[in-house]
Amino acid sequence: MTALWSALPYVVIALLIAGTVWRYRYDKFGWTTRSSQLYESKLLRIASPLFHYGILFVLAGHLVGLFIPASWTDGLGVSEHTYHLLSLWTGTVAGVATVLGIALLIYRRRTAGPVFRATTANDKLMYLVLLGAIVLGMWAKLSHATGEGYDYRATIAPWLRGVFTLQPDSALMADVPVLYQIHVVVGFALIALIPFSRLIHIFSAPVQYLFRPYIVYRSRDRRQLAARPERRGWERIQ
Repeated sequence: MTALWSALPYVVIALLIAGTVWRYRYDKFGWTTRSSQLYESKLLRIASPLFHYGILFVLAGHLVGLFIPASWTDGLGVSEHTYHLLSLWTGTVAGVATVLGIALLIYRRRTAGPVFRATTANDKLMYLVLLGAIVLGMWAKLSHATGEGYDYRATIAPWLRGVFTLQPDSALMADVPVLYQIHVVVGFALIALIPFSRLIHIFSAPVQYLFRPYIVYRSRDRRQLAARPERRGWERIQ
């Protein structure tokens, strides 16, 4: 098991980097979510935001819990018990939203004929690993919900930070509860799958859309343009 926690992260990082480079060089036109919105959009309008907002909050919670040392939150006056409760409740809400979103997406993909026919074996594997990672994380968290809970910031977090400093302390993972260990392994499997599935689109998410200026539509009727007085600034859309 010691070798697993020493080697697994670097194998996954190598697959992520090499796979992404390969995908960009040889499959640029496949670098997409392969959207099926044209086939069915009613259910997608509910499932997609539910899943995406949920997974963003889950990711944010993981980044805070794993990469911000407990000494920092202690310095801000946040006790371990308070942190545990915040992590438990916010993580559970985000996890439930994510699972509901995935469940609706899978239901839509199975019941909408054209969407189902466009589903590949790769998609099925991706959904299975993604759902497994989320459910296992919630299961591990809720199984240690009573009392102070399991303090993963004393074991998993420093081990993971050590991975990025090339000094992973595998001994920290030896006494981690089994559910947490399985969750970590499945989570790494999900990361390794990113370059080889539709999850690759996370590297080309249109974040710039949040900051682009508004698109102003103007009439092409030259008579209206000539009769309208010039004004500075934005104009109300008619």
